[in-house]
Amino acid sequence: IRGRSPSRGLGDVYKRQFYQELQLNQAGSKDLLKKSETAKEKIYHLFVYMAKVAVTMAFCFLFVTIFSILLGNENSIVGVVVLLCLMVFRNADLGIHTGQSTMLLALFFAVMTVCPHLANQLSPVSGMLLNIAALAVLILFGCHNPFMFNQSTLVLGYLLLYGYDVTGKSYEMRLVGMAAGAVLTCLVFYRNHRNRVYKRKIQDVLQEFALSSSRTKWQLCQILCVPAVLCIAELFKMPRAMWAGIAAMSAILPFMEDMQYRVKKRIVGNIAGVLCFTALYFLLPSSIYAYIGILGGIGVGFSAKYGWQAVFNTFGALAIAAESYGLKGAVSLRVIQNVFGVVFALVFCAVFYLGMSKKMAGEN
Repeated sequence: IRGRSPSRGLGDVYKRQFYQELQLNQAGSKDLLKKSETAKEKIYHLFVYMAKVAVTMAFCFLFVTIFSILLGNENSIVGVVVLLCLMVFRNADLGIHTGQSTMLLALFFAVMTVCPHLANQLSPVSGMLLNIAALAVLILFGCHNPFMFNQSTLVLGYLLLYGYDVTGKSYEMRLVGMAAGAVLTCLVFYRNHRNRVYKRKIQDVLQEFALSSSRTKWQLCQILCVPAVLCIAELFKMPRAMWAGIAAMSAILPFMEDMQYRVKKRIVGNIAGVLCFTALYFLLPSSIYAYIGILGGIGVGFSAKYGWQAVFNTFGALAIAAESYGLKGAVSLRVIQNVFGVVFALVFCAVFYLGMSKKMAGEN
């Protein structure tokens, strides 16, 4: 039997190490950089980190572009939502039997495809009720473990499709794109998780729903607060209501201390992002304004902390909104909607948690 040469074996080790390091998130990559003991080691980890960001950005850009070409530019958001689901659920699970989880993912895509569109056809109050029902399905069955942050994918996807609604032929193409995305996501999810064993099933999730549980209270806050924020923003005729909804969703966490941290970082990060975007808007030629959003995406790729992610997420949102509302209008909307969203969420959850605690204490 012919053995491997030492050089080839060493090469295989480096290939495996390179691939494994590519799978790390921003925090993991930065942790490796901090722990580097030599300059050579730090340069190697930095190279892998840079390669990961470059490959990820190129793949994301290509993926969304293909969806835009096939479905039309007005449906490019479908590519974003499908991409988010693919990148998250290839690793994340629902904590439920894999076969049932796969069926739930298909259901989530159906909810995200139909409910935001219908809610846009209704009055703000009626739309709020439909949004509550839709988010109940996504949150109760898709976010059983709050620390997996699946709500950052499912609720965000729902709100993006809500904010960038289409009609007529464009909606028919959206149906096709979301159906294809559902099939692709379910196939990837099942392939990656089929060997995992979970005893919990859908009925167990329903049985574990309890008002005394911090998880259930957090789920109810998401379900009730986010649609309420959307409804209030629309009743006051505030454009880009989805921005307030996204801000509220990102701030709602199981513990008030964590929420307070998120609210502060979201407000400060958005103000900093607005200032940076405004500076770039005046410094750069108008022909490359569209690329400011891409710059923001790169910044998010390098950001491990929520505050910095809030800064760079602002770039993409403002790059799109400035085309419709102008710089002044887009900046004002961004700040107002985000401050309103996170502050409302903080007050709502504080009152809700306190009320639930008193209710449970009274029953005991």
